[in-house]
Amino acid sequence: MAELKTKKNDASVGEFLAGVDAARQADCAKIVEIMSRVTGEPATMWGASIVGFGQYTYKYASGRQGDWMAAGFSPRKANLTLYIMSGFSGYDDLMAKLGKHSTGKSCLYVKRLADIDLIVLEQLVRASVDHIQGKYGK
Repeated sequence: MAELKTKKNDASVGEFLAGVDAARQADCAKIVEIMSRVTGEPATMWGASIVGFGQYTYKYASGRQGDWMAAGFSPRKANLTLYIMSGFSGYDDLMAKLGKHSTGKSCLYVKRLADIDLIVLEQLVRASVDHIQGKYGK
């Protein structure tokens, strides 16, 4: 069984974010503020380019298990990628009010935070973290 490449590590979140394009740094700082408040956890690096908050242990029916962040983001070139671990099913009302975005399975893509409603974003992150904690514990 392949080992997960993206793991929590001791790299400096501050150094990583200092290296982000200057135009994205304020957005990154705001996301850190929101996700820290929601999770009650400090920002930590996961792999080389993901900032994560909190942690849970998942276990599949096959017996495979691992640790993953409760919430996180990565400032990619094209978009800010926010990791909404519960996915988006059941959040139709929030997604309709969020603003300009696109999604993948558990990824929320936004160009800049000015394009979305930050109160709705925080509600979405909170709903996802609550779901993860309810399913896997804190």
